[in-house]
Amino acid sequence: MDVEKSSNSSFEDLTNAEDTKDIRAAQSAKSEKPATFDSAGASVAPDSDYDPPTGSDSESENECDVLGNKQLVKRIIKQAPPDARRPVRGDLVKITFTGKLDDGTIVEQEQGFEVHVGDFEVVHGLDMVLPMMKVGEVAKVQLDSRFGYGSTGLKKDNESEPIIGPDAHLTYEVELLDCKTEDFADLKTFEILRKYGIRKKERANYFYKRLEYNNAINLYRRALDFLDDRDGDPDAEFGKEDLELSNSDLQTLLEDRLIVYNNLAMAQIKIDAYDAALQSVEHVLRCQPNNSKALYRKGRILEGKADTQGAIKLLQKVATLEPENRTVQQDLARLFIKARREEHNEKEMYQKMLGQAKKMEQKTASRQKQPLVDNSKLKLLGYLMGSILVGVAGVAIYRYKY
Repeated sequence: MDVEKSSNSSFEDLTNAEDTKDIRAAQSAKSEKPATFDSAGASVAPDSDYDPPTGSDSESENECDVLGNKQLVKRIIKQAPPDARRPVRGDLVKITFTGKLDDGTIVEQEQGFEVHVGDFEVVHGLDMVLPMMKVGEVAKVQLDSRFGYGSTGLKKDNESEPIIGPDAHLTYEVELLDCKTEDFADLKTFEILRKYGIRKKERANYFYKRLEYNNAINLYRRALDFLDDRDGDPDAEFGKEDLELSNSDLQTLLEDRLIVYNNLAMAQIKIDAYDAALQSVEHVLRCQPNNSKALYRKGRILEGKADTQGAIKLLQKVATLEPENRTVQQDLARLFIKARREEHNEKEMYQKMLGQAKKMEQKTASRQKQPLVDNSKLKLLGYLMGSILVGVAGVAIYRYKY
């Protein structure tokens, strides 16, 4: 992630460390306020959005500008015990938080909320700050819309007015209640595995609806980590022999997993990752050969890979499985038109090739009439052009006859 440099720096052209020290000293002598410097040692001029800390050393230590550009700022409100641990990526943490707009309106509030660090299960800015906190710590986090809900904002389903408007700045007060690194013993039960898998899937669906396909793909893959590990092969061993799962539990997890693979394929299609999407739908079709969603998405993939005829065959099969599906009928009609256009373009291409071969043969014949040219060479060239013409004609005739 790129860190923006401060646009207020008045000494960007200084590269000598000694010159920078001299300027610092001069600024300190001219003003009672201490000068502030960015990470490169350049002076930062205060503006309307920047109020340099003037409190005690302990107060400045409690505030952290995470990226150095004021877009994500963390300030400790309550210190954690000295021996408290920090979470790392993948840890399960329990947090309580409240999110507010600049006018003080509460837009988010959770008590004892469980998330895995780094899995985007909370707003991005909070997810980045959690590894910087300790258990028992309370912090205030101010974040730019870039690390909140962006230009899209947030609104509930079936509501026109957003809860959080586009480009809104947010302030969170968050407390880290608990932190745990899960091991195999924590992931043995059906309830836990399905709970985590479904939670990741729902969060991935949220990102998909926001058109944030890369985040959706990451969350779908995380969901697959918890929903069975047989990659859609019903004949494979489960691989974790001492899991406390019955056959019905395994079947339920497998069905959930196939749903996730279908959704993953759709997100991969959206970013034109056709090879990866093809692998995802094949996991589904291996277990459910007549899964209409997987067949339809495979048809979309083949179309993206320029296999129009293959896409038509798959969508025809979907049409027999779902004869009332108007979307499939419309896509089939579009593909038939596309196939005819491609066939017409191929015919034109072969005709041009034949025409060029004939022109070359005519040029060769005209050159044979010139007395200064070696007739033996011209005859050899004529034979060569004739061979090319016969070959091209043969390919064209075979292509359109068979």
